[in-house]
Amino acid sequence: MAQEIKKEMAGVWGQSEDDVSTKQSLHRQPQADSGAALQSFLDRIPISSLPGINNSPAQVFELRADHSVRDAVCLLYKNNVSGAPIADAPSDTARRFSDRYIGFVDLATLVLWSLEEIETDRNAQPLEELSHQNDGHTSFFSMLDQNSRTRQTKVIELAKSFLLDPFLPVRLEDSLFHVLLLLSKHRVQVLPVIEPSKCQVIGFVTQNAVIQLLLQSTGLEWFDSISDQAISEYRFENEDHMVCVYENQTVAEALLTLRENQMGAIAVLNRKTRQLIGCFRSSDIYLLLDNDYVFHYRTSITVEAFIHMEPDDNARGDPTIDQDLRALLKPGLLCLKNGFYPRMDSPITSKKSDTLKQAMKKLEEAKCDSSFLLDNTGAVRGVLTSRDVITQFAPPSTDSRFRGGHGFFESALEQTGCHVEDGQLIQDK
Repeated sequence: MAQEIKKEMAGVWGQSEDDVSTKQSLHRQPQADSGAALQSFLDRIPISSLPGINNSPAQVFELRADHSVRDAVCLLYKNNVSGAPIADAPSDTARRFSDRYIGFVDLATLVLWSLEEIETDRNAQPLEELSHQNDGHTSFFSMLDQNSRTRQTKVIELAKSFLLDPFLPVRLEDSLFHVLLLLSKHRVQVLPVIEPSKCQVIGFVTQNAVIQLLLQSTGLEWFDSISDQAISEYRFENEDHMVCVYENQTVAEALLTLRENQMGAIAVLNRKTRQLIGCFRSSDIYLLLDNDYVFHYRTSITVEAFIHMEPDDNARGDPTIDQDLRALLKPGLLCLKNGFYPRMDSPITSKKSDTLKQAMKKLEEAKCDSSFLLDNTGAVRGVLTSRDVITQFAPPSTDSRFRGGHGFFESALEQTGCHVEDGQLIQDK
């Protein structure tokens, strides 16, 4: 793959492959604007170059807009899927294929919304009356069944709370430049890959896959000139904003913090030393569905106990198998129980003196999307996300148009009886 990228770079500059390997600076090319040349280079790298993308399954798991939240949670969990596009039955055969999809939702969002509804339902039966057969512990699924809001609320209605991500499709022939623009300008974790001729989604481009592809450009001047800079040279969204919970707080409190801040991971600190001892991630919320005991006693189990929990051995995979090889097995699926993730008590960290490339390698190797930024004393000062990294490589462009996705919120809100006017959400009569 590295050789293919070097050949592409050579084609952009009209140089030989050997010339590119010597890292001749972009700024030494007076006949070409470096920004335009970089865009031209990125435009020549197709999405099909992403590892394993051509081996994607024929079709990925989808949710329907009229699925209840309860059914959506059960279906995602049963199929071991962390998120899915939301499909709406087209009423007009003339509609574009991309209009058939009205958004994307992940399991963690559905679970956090459901927990809020369960905990605020004043008419819900006492927990002891809902005790399940598993050692007398209440299960999350029994609570979903008992709560009228989770049974009756349709997935599409979550658009009113802006809890759905827009559906921004890409095609295999689209370029890395196109992907970088979408991921840097829109707060989405994944981009669905569509096969228009078959009218279906065949896989996903994840932020981690993009970072993996970018790292293949190591040795090229345009990449090294950005990635070899220290993290301190860049400005990131949450580099000085640290959201945390302490080890003696409860799981319920940590879930509330995660929900209120809408972050993928928050730091877990020792209250006395304020040193990082772990992380509480949205990707691990499924453990409450796996373990009825943890869900039942979430208001008393500490975060420290939770982060030391070990997922099912089968979920973590065989450590003797190369990670990149395992990643190719199901490249188009967003697996819920992902054995690639580091343990919650072994969070990924970076120092501001580290280079951006070093941070990228840590994120890629761990297959995660956030790294906590530490100062010289080891204290957490902020967080670096995959999106922060990708943004550094997205060239400025006056043309950020993309295929599909236009009118997403208008379309979704229309189906829930709402519209946006002057920045305000209006309930239609």
